[in-house]
Amino acid sequence: MTKSVSAVGFVFEEKQSEMIDKKLARISYAEDLIVDLILRVKHEKAFNFDCTVNFKWGAQGHVASEDFDFGAGLNKLMDVLDTKVKKEKDKIQEKK
Repeated sequence: MTKSVSAVGFVFEEKQSEMIDKKLARISYAEDLIVDLILRVKHEKAFNFDCTVNFKWGAQGHVASEDFDFGAGLNKLMDVLDTKVKKEKDKIQEKK
């Protein structure tokens, strides 16, 4: 799985980068199913998290969240992303 994490309009603090790495570990069970994961974080008035996941079988998942708190926004995004990845994984396992 190739991870691409970028900040738009600001620079990640070390604590924020570590938090992202720790949260992305939640979907490590699906690393062999995901080709790449693209996460963009924009900061204007609030933090906007935008994530696209490309699966090996051609499916694509897109999730987003927004919050004034970096940690809360990241948690919202990861909850939705985790659910999406599990659904895709289950769908593929049903077809086999």
